[in-house]
Amino acid sequence: MQSEPQSPPTAMITGVTGQDGCYLAAHLIKHGYKIVGTTRQISANRLWGLKQLGICNKITLESSCLDNVEQIEKLIDDYKPAMIFHLAGQSSPRLSFGLEKETFESIAGSTQRLLEALQKATTPSRLFVAGSCEMFGSSHQQPVTCTSRCNPSNPYAVAKELAFRTVRDFRDRHGLFACTGVLFNHESPLRPKHFVTQKIIAGACSIACGQQKDLHLGNLSIERDWGWAPEYVVAMNKMLAREQPEDFLLATGTRTPLHTFVSKTFEAVGLSWQDYVFYDKQFVRSNDGCHPPASVHETTENLGWTAAVQIPELIQNMICAHQKRVDQTHLTS
Repeated sequence: MQSEPQSPPTAMITGVTGQDGCYLAAHLIKHGYKIVGTTRQISANRLWGLKQLGICNKITLESSCLDNVEQIEKLIDDYKPAMIFHLAGQSSPRLSFGLEKETFESIAGSTQRLLEALQKATTPSRLFVAGSCEMFGSSHQQPVTCTSRCNPSNPYAVAKELAFRTVRDFRDRHGLFACTGVLFNHESPLRPKHFVTQKIIAGACSIACGQQKDLHLGNLSIERDWGWAPEYVVAMNKMLAREQPEDFLLATGTRTPLHTFVSKTFEAVGLSWQDYVFYDKQFVRSNDGCHPPASVHETTENLGWTAAVQIPELIQNMICAHQKRVDQTHLTS
């Protein structure tokens, strides 16, 4: 007697239309998962990233802002996901100064509600929560780990720290399989235009083809640990495939000054950045110091994941994607 074929497992991704949500959905689809994605609003503009990856019609979309436990509990009971990846939330430290309540609710509040819903749901699910290195602040001189002291300097970072602690609390007190991936900066062609890396890529390409004269930027001395987003979603999946839940830093372990990112980008398009880039104080963000260095030893040893794509390859990937998008626009216009 033949046994009935098992249906593919379901993964739920909150914030599925964001950069990480798109790449994570694509990664999980390749591994045979059915994807349920939530987004605050289902619109053509929000679906752009999923369409770029050619997976928009392979995802079940639910309009949800995760604002009450009962709604989340119903989603979990309806779809019975084996894994939930919580990627939704206000994503800009700069904007969080003017959106304190919204930032807190969308990050810390939604995480609390998800954990409460998982406690009540009839189907057990494993939960990954997207954390942020912003919670450490900029005062650390030595590489940080998941046990390092937090010193948040903006409302976004405060909300991320509270979400991080709430996940640990529910894991320790209630035995939930819940963990936080503390994300350092990670880039891709799906980054929105207002992110500085995307602004630099687009500016350099436009200047190189004569469509733009110069590029105005803020503090070029800031340092960031920039990685390649499609790699980071692999680590998210690995974190929920482990026997026991554990928090990990997701980073390359190498910080790069912004002026280096700028110079390498202009070099890649055959230009000297000093001829085209100008300082503009309107782009300087308060409390915008250097992120701390990341200790990636535990991530490499215990999770078995190491970021492979470094700055030169990352920049080249983004330039190629930008130029391809520009070419497609010209063909359809």
